[in-house]
Amino acid sequence: MNDKMNMVIILAAGKGTRMNSEIPKVLHTLNNKTLLEHVIDTAKSLNPQQIIVVVGYKKNLIIEKFKSEDLIFVEQETQQGTADAIKYCLPETKRFNGNVLILSGDVPLIKPETLKEFIKIHDSNNAYASLISAKIDDPTGYGRIIKNNYNQLIKIVEHKDASDKQKELKEINSGIYIIDSQTLNQIIPLIDNKNAQSEYYLTDIFNFIDEKDTSIFRVKNNNEISGINTVVQLSNMEKKY
Repeated sequence: MNDKMNMVIILAAGKGTRMNSEIPKVLHTLNNKTLLEHVIDTAKSLNPQQIIVVVGYKKNLIIEKFKSEDLIFVEQETQQGTADAIKYCLPETKRFNGNVLILSGDVPLIKPETLKEFIKIHDSNNAYASLISAKIDDPTGYGRIIKNNYNQLIKIVEHKDASDKQKELKEINSGIYIIDSQTLNQIIPLIDNKNAQSEYYLTDIFNFIDEKDTSIFRVKNNNEISGINTVVQLSNMEKKY
């Protein structure tokens, strides 16, 4: 394992409104383990120096459940998007120099082997920031990957901000990233919320990085990057699992 993989940040602050439940989305179970537990176990398999879990909605339930684990909990007080979540982690990331892997607490099936391959690609490209993408038949709701003629990442456009032409693109952002800690610390404060959702998008970090300093790793099995937003999706995933 690359010794530059200092840190994993797991985003787990959302309520998960569409789950129609009072408990945080990441505490719903898949195969007798909470979604967040799946992601934490995967993160641990990479032997990072530190795992940060960003909490928000009913944070005490999550902290209580995982209090015996060696984790740092950071509260996202405002919940204004993914870059906003990372902003609360900057006091921790500033102490490190190396790769920060960012995972979602509601994407439980990502495999350690896939992440190891992803890290390898990021390092071999000497990238400042990388993401996992996927090609899917119905990309509705996902951020679209905009590339140049050299297959390099120019930017990511969220579905609600995309033009009709951009919405035809099938390659989507999975929401899994590796970002150099110094790059993260420098750029997160520069991101604004001038978009359709008035949120601070972490994807906007790529707007500040030259295409040659990024890399894209396309996942082979799209199930690995499936997120859970509804009870139906959870029960479908339970069947696949």
